[in-house]
Amino acid sequence: MHPVTIARNLSRHGLAVTRNVVARALGRIRQRAAFPAFTAFSVGVRLGYLEHHAPRPLALPPPPAVPLAAIPRVAIVTPSFGQGKFIGRTIESIIGQGYPALDYFLQDGGSRDETIAVLESYGNRLAWASAPDGGQTQAINLGFRRVSGEIMAWVNSDDLLLPGAIHAVVDHFNRHPEVDVIYGDRVLIDTEDREIGRWILPGHDAKVLTWVDYVPQETLFWRRRIWDAVGGMVDESFAFAMDWDLLLRFADAGAHFAHLPRPLGAFRVHSQQKTSAMIGHIGLAEMDRIRLRIHGHVPTPAEIRRAVLPFLTRHVAARCLRS
Repeated sequence: MHPVTIARNLSRHGLAVTRNVVARALGRIRQRAAFPAFTAFSVGVRLGYLEHHAPRPLALPPPPAVPLAAIPRVAIVTPSFGQGKFIGRTIESIIGQGYPALDYFLQDGGSRDETIAVLESYGNRLAWASAPDGGQTQAINLGFRRVSGEIMAWVNSDDLLLPGAIHAVVDHFNRHPEVDVIYGDRVLIDTEDREIGRWILPGHDAKVLTWVDYVPQETLFWRRRIWDAVGGMVDESFAFAMDWDLLLRFADAGAHFAHLPRPLGAFRVHSQQKTSAMIGHIGLAEMDRIRLRIHGHVPTPAEIRRAVLPFLTRHVAARCLRS
């Protein structure tokens, strides 16, 4: 894609950038193909990497202060199992949003660590259940059967919603009734809630979504109407890529997507994390299964890189502007 075209696409997403900035970013990424010693990280790509720099204090923009024109009910579910060390911080990040019409439910899979003691400490401030289940995806479905709301999301038991996230999402939904799905940027954090990186996205790209899922799940919200349109459940045949599958089903149902250029959630990186533990076997197989369904074959890594190169170029340019 020509730098002028990329610059115009960025401007449509509210990112004012010159073609020279884009050309430099594109040139840096293309060096990777010409010089194998160059990695994507070394030329500015951060998407897909889970540690960008040494831990440092988390610095965030102030929460939005715009009054809400309407206050729709927001339904959030947390699937949980064996994350007692982090679950309290996840809960606080959600109920601490102070949103007046929040329906929050935590579905635990029968944890045997300190999780239950943490949940009990909330008394009647938290609705929850704990019983053995068929895994995270089933827990998400069980949780959504216990909540009601026009806007929906799930936040995993080691991740966080960032201050003002619900307010920002509801405000955008209020002002854009045509939008069905919203997501934002991701902050990467360590076990002590210190920042170790950020995924700064350049805007939504429907084509790229068919090749790679760069949508940060903990920042994802959607309207109930699109949830109902795709069957009202997460596909329990997926243990890893259930969020990517859901996004593609939303797209197939005609969903309108919007990306908010601000951090909405924090993704925790730690040794017991499901993403790190599963991507080597189950995760890769599920991603191949999705690509086979969409493209009719399992693409090679080279095909995927070619397909996402323009998006990664815009990502590098967006990082230059918003870092």
